[in-house]
Amino acid sequence: MVKINDPEHQLETAKDIFINAIGETMDLYGINRSVGNLYGTMLFEDSMTLDEMREELQMSKPSMSAGVKRLQEFDIVKQKFTRGSRKQHFVAEKDFFNFFGNFFPRKWRREIVINTEAVHKAIAIIDTLNDREGIDEAVKAEGNDIKQQLIDTLPYFEWLENISHAIETGEIYKHYPIPEQKYKY
Repeated sequence: MVKINDPEHQLETAKDIFINAIGETMDLYGINRSVGNLYGTMLFEDSMTLDEMREELQMSKPSMSAGVKRLQEFDIVKQKFTRGSRKQHFVAEKDFFNFFGNFFPRKWRREIVINTEAVHKAIAIIDTLNDREGIDEAVKAEGNDIKQQLIDTLPYFEWLENISHAIETGEIYKHYPIPEQKYKY
């Protein structure tokens, strides 16, 4: 029986609070909460095998494998060579600035591609419609208004591309430096 005042239980509770927060915030960014919990759990370990992850999180091995692959897509979990072990070991990116630089630009690039392609396809439809003979002037005017609205979104995606590039190259830290570590316990 585990006592609430047991020091080991209290340490696990403290870790669980943070793991839950990581899972919740990653869910906000489109990563399944259980995958976020996996990442949070891995933050407190040097490395973990899929079996250790499964045991810790009580999830199936295929779910763990899929979650690790998802995290590897963003370079926030990497495979680690462990001499003498036949099992794959994985390690989580513990530096949140590196996490930020790996995770967000990739998410934003996807947003940029999806939306700019949609803008160009929609404009092509409107242009084709406007080129038709005998098109009603009210329809043509509405189409031009929609086209302008679409065009007005393009500077945002250009800006987002610039931000992504600045994060990936580290240029952003010239303008917004990483704060000095001032929290020590």
